[in-house]
Amino acid sequence: MRRKRRVLFILIGLFLAFGGMANADEKITMAVEFVDHAAAAHIGLHKGWFSEEGLQIRSFDNYITGIALAAALSHKGIDVAYMCLCPAILAYANGHVPIKIVCGTHKYGYGCLGNPLKIKKPADLFEPGIRIGCPREGSASDVFMNRFIDFYHFNREDFLKQVRRMPPPNILMAMKTGRLDAGFLPEQFPTMGVFMGFKRLADASDVWPGMQGSVVVVRKDLLKNHPEIVKHLVSVTKRGIDFIRAHPDEASKIVSDTLQAEGGKIFPAKMTSLLKIFDVTPKLIRDSLTRHMTCEVGVDPKNVQDVIDFMARLGYIKRFNAKEILDLRWLHE
Repeated sequence: MRRKRRVLFILIGLFLAFGGMANADEKITMAVEFVDHAAAAHIGLHKGWFSEEGLQIRSFDNYITGIALAAALSHKGIDVAYMCLCPAILAYANGHVPIKIVCGTHKYGYGCLGNPLKIKKPADLFEPGIRIGCPREGSASDVFMNRFIDFYHFNREDFLKQVRRMPPPNILMAMKTGRLDAGFLPEQFPTMGVFMGFKRLADASDVWPGMQGSVVVVRKDLLKNHPEIVKHLVSVTKRGIDFIRAHPDEASKIVSDTLQAEGGKIFPAKMTSLLKIFDVTPKLIRDSLTRHMTCEVGVDPKNVQDVIDFMARLGYIKRFNAKEILDLRWLHE
């Protein structure tokens, strides 16, 4: 009897010691957008925190835009994605991808740039011949642009006639070479543009109080079969965000080095020489992370519903209740 009791105590002790660890045999595939919105993930990978929490990362891929990542979610078996809220909503509502949002990474994180020689204020965007760049419809930058249009009471149909669709790096290059006069972009690109001499006309925080920027999404089967993995993902994300707040210089250096290294991998060879003009310095990243985003792991369902409702009004999706896509249980532990 004493022997059985001792074995039971040993088993309980082992459970308490290792019960918080993720399943060591389960490897997960992870993807992020090629922006500093995923700073917490880059920091967690660099610091080895995913491994510390028992998570095995099979792959960690960067995508040029949130729309590209949303498309990949539907057919590439991605388990976890750090991505902008708007393309996550598109993937769920239109692509019927079985995902849940489990935490956030930041609020805001989008801006409008203009050539200061032609544009002094938002109203100047309607001057004849002004050319505006923006990523594809349904991207977070596009949804921010539409909110910008409403905020300044512009005519949407007339405004959109001036818009050219292209990925963020192409927009900044086109502005640099004079082929575009303005652009709606995700961070770190607006901050990069300011460092290059362009004028920041508006931040997301100016026109959309409380805007949820990016989130962490997981596939429902991972959530169902391995909830302990999701718990640790949220934990690592929180550690990354806390690190940004406590050590902004070191955090910015980590993210800067990561983006510089990844840029050479994801862009076509013909673009790499042009990319050299975009120096993603630690100073630039720090300004982006600390001044133009509010890095936080929390998510307000009301803010998510606000984005869903606005995207529905634009005709991008059918309206649904934010509760369908949210599972925030680990934020309250």
